[in-house]
Amino acid sequence: MNIKQLTFSIIFLLLLSACNSTKYVPEGDLLYTGGSVKVEDSLISKKQRKALKGVMEDMLRPKPNKSFLGLKPKLFFYNLVSEPKKQKGFKHWIKYKLGEAPVLFSSVDLDYNADVLRNYSENNGHFKTRIEADSTRRKDKASAEFIVTPGQQYKIKSVTFPTDSTILSTSINQLKKRSLLRIGDPYNLENIKLERQRIDTRLKERGFYYFSADDILVQVDSTVGKFEADLILKIKEETTANAKEQFRINDIFVYPNFKITDTIKGEEGKIKSYRDFTIIDKNNTFDSRVFDRALYFDKDDLYNRTNHNLSLNRLVNLGTFKFVKNSFKVADTTGNYLDAYYYLTPLTKKSFRIEILGKTNSANYTGTELNVNWSNRNTFKGAELLSISTFGGLEVQTAGQNNGFNVYRVGGEVSLIWPRFISPIKLKSGSGFVPKTKALIGYEFQERSKLYSLNTFRASFGYIWKENIRKEHELKITEITYASPMNVSTLYDNQVKNNESLGKVIEKQLIFGPTYSYTYTNTMQKRKKNTMYFKGEMDIAGTVAGLVSGADAKSKDPKEILGVPFSQFVKVQADFRFYHKLSQDSEIASRVVAGGAIAYGNSTTIPFIKQFFIGGTNSIRAFRARSIGPGSFAPVVNEGGFLPDQSGDVKLEFSTEYRAKIYSVVHGAVFFDAGNIWSINATDASQDAQNQKNFSSKFFDDIAVGAGLGLRFDFSFLILRTDFAVPLRLPYGNVSDRWILDKVNLKSGVFNLAIGYPF
Repeated sequence: MNIKQLTFSIIFLLLLSACNSTKYVPEGDLLYTGGSVKVEDSLISKKQRKALKGVMEDMLRPKPNKSFLGLKPKLFFYNLVSEPKKQKGFKHWIKYKLGEAPVLFSSVDLDYNADVLRNYSENNGHFKTRIEADSTRRKDKASAEFIVTPGQQYKIKSVTFPTDSTILSTSINQLKKRSLLRIGDPYNLENIKLERQRIDTRLKERGFYYFSADDILVQVDSTVGKFEADLILKIKEETTANAKEQFRINDIFVYPNFKITDTIKGEEGKIKSYRDFTIIDKNNTFDSRVFDRALYFDKDDLYNRTNHNLSLNRLVNLGTFKFVKNSFKVADTTGNYLDAYYYLTPLTKKSFRIEILGKTNSANYTGTELNVNWSNRNTFKGAELLSISTFGGLEVQTAGQNNGFNVYRVGGEVSLIWPRFISPIKLKSGSGFVPKTKALIGYEFQERSKLYSLNTFRASFGYIWKENIRKEHELKITEITYASPMNVSTLYDNQVKNNESLGKVIEKQLIFGPTYSYTYTNTMQKRKKNTMYFKGEMDIAGTVAGLVSGADAKSKDPKEILGVPFSQFVKVQADFRFYHKLSQDSEIASRVVAGGAIAYGNSTTIPFIKQFFIGGTNSIRAFRARSIGPGSFAPVVNEGGFLPDQSGDVKLEFSTEYRAKIYSVVHGAVFFDAGNIWSINATDASQDAQNQKNFSSKFFDDIAVGAGLGLRFDFSFLILRTDFAVPLRLPYGNVSDRWILDKVNLKSGVFNLAIGYPF
């Protein structure tokens, strides 16, 4: 059976199902086909009638079986099989996952739906709404119809705030300037609720800790004029005395080593005072300054919700406490004062973790890696995090061009994070996220069999801080990288003669200077239809050293530090991702990456480890990792040689994919990738279009294109991703022959196995 015959067969079966949609409707009942709303009233505009109709029809319950082009495919699958004997298996999946039980007319409550529509209409100012409900039967199916006569919408004539001289009424009256209730606006109950919440929120900033939105009463007088209403805000008579008063902070108690079984009051000799805090810590676990930096309240401060939440957020973001609890109680003292209590349960101070990883990539390398990590969460009693990690791994290719050119890695890293800014200049962060200072030192030894070995030392010192949950900054005052090659083979030296850019890999490299990155994301807002992620990075190397030493790229003798020429360059990169949600289980995700780097002063080229690469499991998936570019350059590899990593100074990349849930933990994707890298001042390539490395106005001719299909298995604790992609356009060869749509086949495809989404 060909595709055309299969399509006609599916359409025929769906049409047949439309004639048999009531197969499982019980005798005496009817299949409910949906409800409709007709708004009839000449007193309101056609636009208002249309808007009411759309909202009200969406409010009707229950919803009928889903339809597509007049057919009900879910009902078709439900009717396709008989009732399964087990609540699992293929038959159950067909009937209850692909299928959907018929919605019966007996489940429709006309009076209930009429009340829902009436309430909505009256809550939006149509105070004299009339509704008629009826049903229509056609053979063994039935529908519902509601005729709505809403009447003229009432508008706000006046808004009156409390006017008495109490401190609560005075404070509420001061908030009327930004009121959501405005004269001339249509009456809307939802706006009244929002106004009560707004007033409560503002009062919480003014010390009214015990006040609640429910303490406000809004009276509506609709007799004051034709289709007009007066709104009168009042404080309910039953409002408690504490809710009417402003409170200040009295004593602040901190229990930094609290357990559920602990008593609230500390024992003698275990209480320590520090500034405005009383700290009950029998083990003297934390330095008192930790709480001075985290807590925003001081004695005699007027209570406000902002400082309340900021204090809790900072305690949580210290990363040291498992549980953070807080309470306020009326102080046993003269005046309106609150005692603040913070109950903090620490995480385990020291932890040890071992990870064994298996991995594969699109270059046909498979391997394993062992990571050993040790952490101390409160190293110097200031909530510092000390981490020591070591790793070792290998990657081998059992078949393919690089068979035998195995990669071995071993190394370690030590990092220390302080939950504050460490700087000669006093810096403060006003957000609920604790600013951090991070110092790191690391070493890695990498051996590429038959080619070379590489020693890499790294060190950095800088700051990480967040403005809010969406915006994060990272500034490394200095980041130092020293790379020293050894044991370079004759085979690799011979390859350098054919491709001079490979010589950069085995040069000694000294890179130091500041780096900065800014990240913005709102992808955590799951209900938004459109979300985005952006990360911009800048790397400026050797600027100060170049100015001091007078480094000049034209000089034949570059300036050195400890016998090694230091690098000078500027590198920028931007990564933008956009997510458009189509439904609860499907979305379109897109990514654009653009970057460029330019050498100056003491350098004529960008260090290899700072250049751009493209291709692989998280890039253009139809090409193996680091195999594309630069430009239209295609390296010639002799028999017995190896496939080198290609690098460039400019990068452009675009990807988009459709993601949808298929069943349970199984998700599917259809994707499209495109891009390339280019050099800026390459001299080791010919100037014809088939072997051009440099970025030019004709860069679009060098774009590599791939597409494919993927399955993702979402186990919640990890996402296992499998992608199969085929190249659609090559970046090299004759420009007229680079599109290879007519040559696409499974043999030309690349299989990718990875953890997590590509973006």
